[in-house]
Amino acid sequence: MAPKKKMAELKRKLITKLNPKSPISEQYRTIRTNIQFSSVDKDVRSILVTSSGPGEGKSTTGANLAVVFAEQGKSVLFVDADLRKPTVHYTFNITNTFGLTNVLTKQADLKDTVFQTDERNLYVLPSGPIPPNPAELLGSKAMDDLMKEILQEFDLVLFDTPPILAVTDAQILANRCDGTILVVSSGKTEIEQAAKAKELLLSVNASILGTVLNNKKVKQGQYYYYGGK
Repeated sequence: MAPKKKMAELKRKLITKLNPKSPISEQYRTIRTNIQFSSVDKDVRSILVTSSGPGEGKSTTGANLAVVFAEQGKSVLFVDADLRKPTVHYTFNITNTFGLTNVLTKQADLKDTVFQTDERNLYVLPSGPIPPNPAELLGSKAMDDLMKEILQEFDLVLFDTPPILAVTDAQILANRCDGTILVVSSGKTEIEQAAKAKELLLSVNASILGTVLNNKKVKQGQYYYYGGK
């Protein structure tokens, strides 16, 4: 990919970082506020971001939410838990040699695999090498132990996971998180797909915080609320 094209792609993905005053960035802050008020009884400290199918913008949504939460002064960890088609390392321009899979298989410590981004308070844990058994790793005791460690070190953790209709990974991780966000794409996600995704999340007692409508053209302005994995 040409340097200019790559930079344009990064700007599109991390708009909250590169154009924080844009209407789209404000929408991400609105989502942040809605999340914070979604649970009266307890703080939401672990959030899973998924979609029904690929290309609906879950990874972009997760990355931008991580940025706006970090802007509040919270220490935020964004974890690439898509162990089948990881993309977070591209978004943040970091290496993926070591990451989540290395920590879960006891080949590395969390502190040695986390990257500090140029956004203050925002850290990223890439996926690491793609394993042969993603679902088993995410459902392991090692994952439970890692979750405890993460919540001791960070105020908030967001997980980017594979689409829920494709594989079971998101379901496995959803009931370990305080809340789940389902990303749907305007004009692309079918109602039946969204309903099935919701059904699968509820079947594992996931707490659905809400749905983010992506790729929706706003009539009043000349911009798109866009994203893409």
